[in-house]
Amino acid sequence: MLKRDLELSQETKYVVKAGNKEIEINEDTLKIIREYLHRPMSLEELASKLGLESWDQAYEFIKKIPAWIIWTPPSLWKYRIKWIKEKE
Repeated sequence: MLKRDLELSQETKYVVKAGNKEIEINEDTLKIIREYLHRPMSLEELASKLGLESWDQAYEFIKKIPAWIIWTPPSLWKYRIKWIKEKE
């Protein structure tokens, strides 16, 4: 499930829960996802890069992350977050 956490600094964070681990979506995470999409990478390797315990957690993560996030270029992530905050 995707959820947004609001911290005291009013910074919006997107987090995807995979198993017992929460993965924050940021530019670095999007670079790893983009690499997974555009080159041969096993789920074991994806799990390792994301700091997950096993391939099934990586699979769960990929299933739960919305397509609009997957296809957002890492360089545009901060602008997308800014746009969403302005809409609220």
